[in-house]
Amino acid sequence: MKIRLTLCLVLLSNLLMARDPANDNTADATKLIALENAWNQAQLHHDAKAVSHLVSDGFVYTDYDGTVMNKADFLKDLKDPDYRASLIANDEARVISYTNAAIVVGTYHSKGTYKRQPFEHYGRFTDTWLYQDNKWECVASHTTLIRK
Repeated sequence: MKIRLTLCLVLLSNLLMARDPANDNTADATKLIALENAWNQAQLHHDAKAVSHLVSDGFVYTDYDGTVMNKADFLKDLKDPDYRASLIANDEARVISYTNAAIVVGTYHSKGTYKRQPFEHYGRFTDTWLYQDNKWECVASHTTLIRK
């Protein structure tokens, strides 16, 4: 009987350790950083379809100039042929995790041309992600320009 009880306690402690929220947060943070990087690559290639899978139907984007867009507006803007980015990269990204939600904050650097005029932007971003229907979706994004 003692052997069974000890075995049950060992199995229970293994199950509890396997569900350690700290481990889940680390896996989620790694996945969210990867999703942020995939989003950057999709924007570089004007791939609205790829981005549409990353953002929710109720997505809200606030640009550094104060423009607010919904998902449809954001995806339309993403396809603008006058916008030709040669670089979109995040830095110093960190994930703050909650139950079924996360905030990703960091800095970004973008470079390219818009309407044949060169640009180079450095800024900060805050993206709010929700875990629903077995996937992460960004529900809101906000950027702030630090310098041009």
